[in-house]
Amino acid sequence: MPYQPTDPRPIPAAIAVVVRDTQVLLVRRANPPDAGLWGFPGGRIDPGEPLFDAAIRELAEETGVSADPLRVITALDAFDHDGTGTLRRHFILIAVLFRWIAGVPVAADDALEARWIDLAALTDGSLALSRDVGAVADQAVALMAGAPT
Repeated sequence: MPYQPTDPRPIPAAIAVVVRDTQVLLVRRANPPDAGLWGFPGGRIDPGEPLFDAAIRELAEETGVSADPLRVITALDAFDHDGTGTLRRHFILIAVLFRWIAGVPVAADDALEARWIDLAALTDGSLALSRDVGAVADQAVALMAGAPT
């Protein structure tokens, strides 16, 4: 059965966490949830689509960047409420760690902007971030430090 906007079931989505040196790749979201906020590129997993394939596709669609998926970092809840506080959608975001291969980020699809962000900017208050971006980036950096080259 195709997804309906009022469907109460959680929606699986993949987010691509790409770390390059002391930077992380973020996009400014155009659509809810978190429209206008900076977060990781990502989106819904299509029926029958493997998780890593979805993360690779969303990364390419939103930024044009290519990267290799390494592993799952964590899973998060993202809730989209209407103006009255009624839940419209509940997303389960599965964060996938990537190693950057090539490409300069260019915003496309549902991203307003796409760029490399210094990790320090995730804690200095200079960017309006989606919930948990800093914590997930910290986990990604720690995993990359221990990842084989």
